[in-house]
Amino acid sequence: MTQQRSRRQALLLLGLMGGTAFLAQAGKPSIKLADLQARFDLETVFPRTVGDWQIDMNTPVILPAPDVQAKLDAIYNQVLSRTYVNSRGYRVMLSVAYGGDQSDGMSLHLPEVCYPAQGFQVSSKESGVLSVDGRKVPVHFLATSLGGRYEPVTYWITIGDSIAPSRTQQKMVQIRYGLKGQIPDGMLVRMSSIDRDVTNARRMHAEFADAMGRSIAEEYKPRVLGSVHG
Repeated sequence: MTQQRSRRQALLLLGLMGGTAFLAQAGKPSIKLADLQARFDLETVFPRTVGDWQIDMNTPVILPAPDVQAKLDAIYNQVLSRTYVNSRGYRVMLSVAYGGDQSDGMSLHLPEVCYPAQGFQVSSKESGVLSVDGRKVPVHFLATSLGGRYEPVTYWITIGDSIAPSRTQQKMVQIRYGLKGQIPDGMLVRMSSIDRDVTNARRMHAEFADAMGRSIAEEYKPRVLGSVHG
């Protein structure tokens, strides 16, 4: 079964490579999807209060190391970092990175790359699905630690109006837009918390994500949560 799955993945990747080659021959996409839509401002898109959660003004935002920040600035047009706290005192750190040109995907700075670059150990990575405002959003869960700091992470990636949890799916979405001559935009939405209990952290991330999704204006939801199909 594993060999068959690996063979199917290899054939799919080969097909995607062929699709990429076709696009190169047919002409490089030149129309940015971001230019066809209303301005996307993260400070506006993500409300300061979401359900029972509000921005914690007493907790300073921990910024990435200068070299990591430089990479972020090169890849993304906007980066938003906030810490939210609910009425029970639980804190969730939200980090959103938006790029208007995702012709080369967003794999250059995924959390499983970003965290080790800052000294963290990633002990596990799992895939799952969150229910966010009635949508089923595919996500990745990471368990990370730095000394005595345990920081579980939940994140997802959108390319255009599609959730793209894998590199293969990102390429497929890019090709779909490329065939229309368009370059999609993209976003990485990441939540984390300081919590030794990974199960509890995931539950709180799910609660926060659903509240956040419900609070986002309808016009922005496809670009943050993906479109609802079918």
